Amino acid sequence: MAFHHFHLKANWPGGRNEVGSIEADKLKTKISIPKEMDGPDIGTNPDEMLLGAAATCYIISLAAMIERAHLPLKEMDMESEGIVDVTDGVFTYKKIIHRPRVILKEGATEKQLTSLKRLVDKAEKSCMISRAIQGNVELEMEADLGIE
Repeated sequence: MAFHHFHLKANWPGGRNEVGSIEADKLKTKISIPKEMDGPDIGTNPDEMLLGAAATCYIISLAAMIERAHLPLKEMDMESEGIVDVTDGVFTYKKIIHRPRVILKEGATEKQLTSLKRLVDKAEKSCMISRAIQGNVELEMEADLGIE
C-alpha cells in the first residue's frame, strides 16, 4: 500500500471578509469569500476549489481511460458547474454538474462511441474526488459526445 501526502499552508488575517492565502507545492493564491456570498471576492474560494478538484479529477480520469481503451480521441474539453444552496444562513454544496465534450476522430466506429459513453460514466465513479464527496454532493453528467 502506498500513501501520498499533500500539504497546504493557509494564512488568514482575521474576520469573515478578510483576504487570506494558501500555498501548496504547485498552488499559491489568495483566498476570500466570493461576491455571491457577500465577500470581497479576491483570489479563489472553497466553492471554486471543490469544483476545480472534482472537474480536474474527472477529466484526468476520463483521459486516462480513453487512452487505455485506445479510443481515437480528437479533442476533449469540459465545463463544470457547482450549485450551493443557502437556507437559513446555512451554506450547503448541493450539486456538481460536469459537461464534458468529447470528440473522437473521423472514422471512429459506433462501437468506439458506445465504449466512450461507458467510460464517461465510469470515470465519475472511479475519480478519487467524486468518491470522497459521494453521498454529500450530488454529481450530474451532461455529456456531449461525437465523431468528427
